[in-house]
Amino acid sequence: MHRLSFLVPVAAGLAAAMGQAPWGWWWLALPAFALGIWSIAGARRPFVAGLLFGTAHFALALHWIVEPFLIDPAVTGWLAPVALLGMAAGFGLFWAVAGWVGMRLFRGPLGVALALAGVELLRSYLFTGFPWALPGHVLIASPALPAASLAGAHGLGLAVLLGAGLVAGRTVPRVAGGVLLWLLPLALGVALPPAPLARADAPVLRLIQPNAPQHLKWDPEFSYGFFRRGLEETAAPAKGRAPNAVIWPETALPELLRFSDDLRPVLSAAAGGVPVVIGVQRYGDDGRPRNSLVMLTGDGGAIATVHDKYRLVPFGEFLPLPGLFEAIGIGPLAAQLAGGYAAGDGPVLIDVPGVGDVLPLICYEAIFPQEVRRTGRPRAILHLTNDAWFGTDAGPQQHLALAQLRAAESGLPLFRAANTGVSAAIDARGRVLSFLPLGEAGHLDAALPPALPVTPYVITGDWAVLALLLALAAGLFMRGRSNPVVPRAERP
Repeated sequence: MHRLSFLVPVAAGLAAAMGQAPWGWWWLALPAFALGIWSIAGARRPFVAGLLFGTAHFALALHWIVEPFLIDPAVTGWLAPVALLGMAAGFGLFWAVAGWVGMRLFRGPLGVALALAGVELLRSYLFTGFPWALPGHVLIASPALPAASLAGAHGLGLAVLLGAGLVAGRTVPRVAGGVLLWLLPLALGVALPPAPLARADAPVLRLIQPNAPQHLKWDPEFSYGFFRRGLEETAAPAKGRAPNAVIWPETALPELLRFSDDLRPVLSAAAGGVPVVIGVQRYGDDGRPRNSLVMLTGDGGAIATVHDKYRLVPFGEFLPLPGLFEAIGIGPLAAQLAGGYAAGDGPVLIDVPGVGDVLPLICYEAIFPQEVRRTGRPRAILHLTNDAWFGTDAGPQQHLALAQLRAAESGLPLFRAANTGVSAAIDARGRVLSFLPLGEAGHLDAALPPALPVTPYVITGDWAVLALLLALAAGLFMRGRSNPVVPRAERP
């Protein structure tokens, strides 16, 4: 029986990952976290059990990470399994450390749960952070989503993990307490009032989805055809009120901004004289490429605003720790794969005529909740992305789910234009109002609903969760020292 004990944390990790998009099986993920924590707390080597739990979880939740390497399989295809296994095991190490710390310092399943919550908060910030596939994300598909306005993803995650830690205690009072803790965000999400509907005179935004596959997107035989398709969608008659602005996705202009003098007037004319926000690539004064957004005025396509992406994708747009890769002899290859983009200066608000101040987020930037707290209060969030990099399954669906979470946390409507989908209009509680499916070309006209008042999460950020974590950790540590736990006789 002990020889197969490693299957328990692996099965628990896989089941916990099913709470992430596109599955959204939060009702399975909650007991799966309890099973995983129980397996760590009962293991002779909690570090190993935590590593198995985490690696299995991230291998399934982030399996889409292979997709960018398969765009050009002859060149980078060999890196796909290396990237998946490396990322899964790397993030699994966080859970391994949590297993060791939880049992070493806190001596029980509740301590393991608390340590898991701590390392996931750390993972969200360390080395620029990667807050993707967090435990709290399993509640995005549940009625608890509006409760993110109170404490964000890590507040939801604390309820998920501490509830799981109590259930893993297996006594009736602890199991009952854990279930009640799971029900708390669900009850809060249902109790919060819904987001207000768009007013009759609300501005209308048109989202453009050209549906350019990544392996053909920059092929000269196809790139201008995709642009013409987007122009047709831009110029299509409105079924209701005419749009006040047109939003194209990330890197939608088929040539560099400095060479696009002939294309910008055509684009502006297709929009009927309203502002156009479009993703472009350009070179800065330092000669380095930038992933940017420009807003064109309705007067002949003049450039009114240029904003550069400021959170770049590690290994996709820049090379972290270049000295390390030089030392092991793959610096030039790694730098070539990374792209060498330069980062912009940070989040800004742009004033879109007829719409108001909006916070632009380009692709990867939408996974970071703290960006909304770094500017003034916008009218809405605009998310421009090219999710063709992520394939046609879990990646784009998870990116959409994180956009829903950003809207719910901030109390702001969020409109996203995605190259291959999913383009969507999302209200201030995170509810998708309308969308264009994956893999379809088209446009979406949607009225902009009002924002909610500033949410508690926007005010406190993750500081409130961190303070609660530290307080619980101190209390649990002192309790463990005064009441040591005797390990179970049978341990794998």
